[in-house]
Amino acid sequence: MSESSEMPSRPRRKRGIYLLPNLFTTGTLFAGFYSIIASSQDRFAVAAIAIFVAMLTDMLDGRVARLTNAESDFGIQYDSLADLVAFGLASGLLAYNYSLHSLAGLSDTLGKLGWLAAFFYTASAALRLARFNITRGGAVEKKIFLGLPSPAAAGVLVGFIWVGADFGIAGYELVIPVLLLTIGAGALMVSNVRYNSFKDFNIGGRVPFRYILMMVVAFVLIVIDPPRVLFIGFLVYALSGPVMALKRHRRRAARER
Repeated sequence: MSESSEMPSRPRRKRGIYLLPNLFTTGTLFAGFYSIIASSQDRFAVAAIAIFVAMLTDMLDGRVARLTNAESDFGIQYDSLADLVAFGLASGLLAYNYSLHSLAGLSDTLGKLGWLAAFFYTASAALRLARFNITRGGAVEKKIFLGLPSPAAAGVLVGFIWVGADFGIAGYELVIPVLLLTIGAGALMVSNVRYNSFKDFNIGGRVPFRYILMMVVAFVLIVIDPPRVLFIGFLVYALSGPVMALKRHRRRAARER
């Protein structure tokens, strides 16, 4: 008997293309592409809103695929490509078109720094998605994410730009915080900082009443002031990883002492 015949057969993922989840993925791709068009026309608030719409469709395509048992290799790869366009390329270009391009008016070196920062962010999103694909389904990525997820990184960067555009602030006035957020969000995506994935939250199961109340309050706050509430929410999530890592480091140091 050959060695290969003694090995247990691995269940193969279903082949084929499922319509419903891939429609949502196409919505993510469309929203990202539209954001690029809008930011190139200096419609920065519209471009930011398109990215957040992409987040919604990105969340729905995975949920729909799991609920309808319609996951496929094609859908996984298509989803990653759409995420790269929306949360990598479109978000990086939005940061550059809104603010980072103004560095070129100060000096040629700073001008290069502006578009290189946008490229670093986009490349980091690509690397983050590639790492997620090869670890998908593993024990590590079930309850936690290694590195800031690309939609959350886009939420921090794009959310800040949306707040600035909503206040009518010119991009050159916010070039320093946009530059720091662009580089910081990119660095967190390729880091080994752990983030809660919330995959253990069962939306179809029973939950305490306070969870429903919290969801209602969150919905009301978002409706009242979408740019600021969404930006703060994603910023808190982005900071939660380093804060928890620091707490774990301090606990280990205390035990060693």
